[in-house]
Amino acid sequence: MKSYLNLGCGTRFHPAWTNLDFEAAAPGVLAHDLRRGIPFPADTFEFAYHSHVLEHFPREGARRLLAECRRVLRPGGVVRVVVPDLEDLAAAYLETLGRAAAGEAGWGDNYEYVMLELYDQTVRERPGGEMGAYLRQRDLPNRSFVLDRGGVDALGIIEAARRNGGGGERQAGGGPEERRPLAALPRRALGRLRRAGFGREALLRLILGEDYEALRVGRFRRRGEPHLWMYDRYSLPKLLTEVGFESPRLFGPAESRVPNWAAFGLDTEPDGTVYKPHSLYVEAVK
Repeated sequence: MKSYLNLGCGTRFHPAWTNLDFEAAAPGVLAHDLRRGIPFPADTFEFAYHSHVLEHFPREGARRLLAECRRVLRPGGVVRVVVPDLEDLAAAYLETLGRAAAGEAGWGDNYEYVMLELYDQTVRERPGGEMGAYLRQRDLPNRSFVLDRGGVDALGIIEAARRNGGGGERQAGGGPEERRPLAALPRRALGRLRRAGFGREALLRLILGEDYEALRVGRFRRRGEPHLWMYDRYSLPKLLTEVGFESPRLFGPAESRVPNWAAFGLDTEPDGTVYKPHSLYVEAVK
C-alpha cells in the first residue's frame, strides 16, 4: 500500500501515491465516493492530502471527511488540506467593489468576476454556472486578473471551454443518483414507452411534469460541483483540532512538513507557478 494518499485528485495526482476520485481519470486513480468514507483500514497512511475538495461538502460532511482522514493516518501522520481562502476572497471583493464604485477603468469587470467566485460557485444550478459562461467569452476583458485569481487551473478551464464549448469546475462529489434505473412505472408500461421512442430523461419529464426541474437541480446539486461551505485561517485549523488533529499550521503552496514537497507537483508547477493561487494551505498531525 502506497503510504501517501490523495483524495479527490481529479487529473492532478502522483503515480507513487494512492489516488482516489469519484471518477477515475487515469489507470492510477481509484474510483470512490468520499461521502461513503475512505475505503482503507485505520493507521494505513503517513500522509493524506486533498485540494479544493472540502468546500464541496456540507459542514457535517466536511467534519466526517476530516475524521476519516485522521482514522486512516498512522500516529504521527500528517493531513494537508487546501481550500479556497475565504479571507482572501473577501479582501478581493472589498477591493474590487471600492475601485469599481470609484469608476476606475476595468474594475467593473474584476468586480463581476470576484462576485462569481464568491456566489456563483455556491448557488449555481447548472454545470459551469455563470462562471463558465464568463470564461467562455471570446475576448475575456480581464484575462490577466482572472489568471491571477485562478492560476493554472483557471487557464485550463478557459482553454477547455473554448475547445468544447463548456466551462466550470471539475465535479467533486456524488453522482450515483443519476445512474439509478427508472422504476416509477410498471414494467410493461415502461417498455411500451421506450419502444415508442421515449428516452430516460423524456420519461422522467413525462412522469414528473413541472417537478422535473426540481429533480434536475437536486441531482446537479448532489453531484458535488457547488461550494457548500468556506474556510479561513481561523476556522480550518479550528475544525482540524475539533476532529482530533494537533498542531495545525499554515503553509505556502510549495512548503510542507513533507520534505521536498514541491517535487510532487500537486500545488505548484515545475517552474514554481501556483496551481490554485489565493488558496489556504493547512497541515495538522495525528
